[in-house]
Amino acid sequence: MRIERTPLVTTTLGTTRELVSFHFGVPGAHGKVYVQASLHADETPAMLAAWRLKQRLKDLEASGRVRGEVVLVPVANPIGLSQHVLGQFFGRFESNSGHNFNRNFPMPPASALVERIGSRLSATDATHNTRLLRAAVREMLGEMTAPNEFESLRLALLRHASDADIVLDLHCSREATMHLYTSPASWPAIEPLARYLGTNGVLLATDSGGQSFDEIHALLWNEVRALLGEGTPLGAPNVAATVEHRGQCDVDYEHADRDAEAIVDFLIARGVIEGEARTLPPLAQAATPLAGSEQLTAPASGIVVYRAAIGAKLKAGDAVLDIIDPLTDAVTTVTTKNDGVFYMRRAIRFVYAGAPIGRITGATAFRTGVLIGA
Repeated sequence: MRIERTPLVTTTLGTTRELVSFHFGVPGAHGKVYVQASLHADETPAMLAAWRLKQRLKDLEASGRVRGEVVLVPVANPIGLSQHVLGQFFGRFESNSGHNFNRNFPMPPASALVERIGSRLSATDATHNTRLLRAAVREMLGEMTAPNEFESLRLALLRHASDADIVLDLHCSREATMHLYTSPASWPAIEPLARYLGTNGVLLATDSGGQSFDEIHALLWNEVRALLGEGTPLGAPNVAATVEHRGQCDVDYEHADRDAEAIVDFLIARGVIEGEARTLPPLAQAATPLAGSEQLTAPASGIVVYRAAIGAKLKAGDAVLDIIDPLTDAVTTVTTKNDGVFYMRRAIRFVYAGAPIGRITGATAFRTGVLIGA
């Protein structure tokens, strides 16, 4: 195991932070995998799963079984880890700018990439062109400079991941069942991971509108492919997914061990780790479009009493929660319009009118525009 420490830009006098990455195996024919955890710094279950994964990778490397390259960043947001306001952990948004740590990642423009590599492209060799493009992305990221600590963190993460074959971004939700987000293009390659993890929901979108860490790699690839046209062969883009390790309070060894082992099984199945992968379990739930998920909002203010459990399979018209007004005695029941899985909800138990309170998967796309929240 090799450890790299990447200093971040110092924002104020007397303070300094660094991004720590752990590198296993060697670059080569068996591919590169990049895994990071807790980009939203207060999503601790992901961090614990990554720590367990690190222990497994150390053992596997010591026994000579890591055939490819694995880069692991178990603490992807040292900035957010330090943000506490009156005792409350504040790790989703950067306090200086208000920016979400997992939105609007800056990638080199597709036109500039094509211009840089254009004369070296092969008319017949897709693998050559893929390697060329990934190297160019990494070169251009290396030439970029960051004006502040926040941007230097984003740039450091992108540099680690830009030439990976597989990018896994480990998160969690407020209260949730195990689920993941990926693109339709990545889904065939990610499906074994979903099976090993036992995901209770898979949400598919090519562009959710937020330019989140996992999506930007495939989005850039799509833009380059459009510029090159069908006459220039180009291999598959980075396989990327966001994995949601249940809810923020689901921090225990049992879950972390199971999740880390699932990722190891996935890497064995991919040939990155030598061994025999566990038999694929059945897919718990079929993949559905993110545009088909129902976003529940509170029609009134009051006390929230959830009537449906996290992970429950619901039918259209089923009661999900009640909102109680203790002043007027009014009880407002919120029902679902979808047949689907109640895959996440907010941890709060008192809401204002219009507050987002939960999401339910759905097989039919009906939403447009930005599909993810702030």
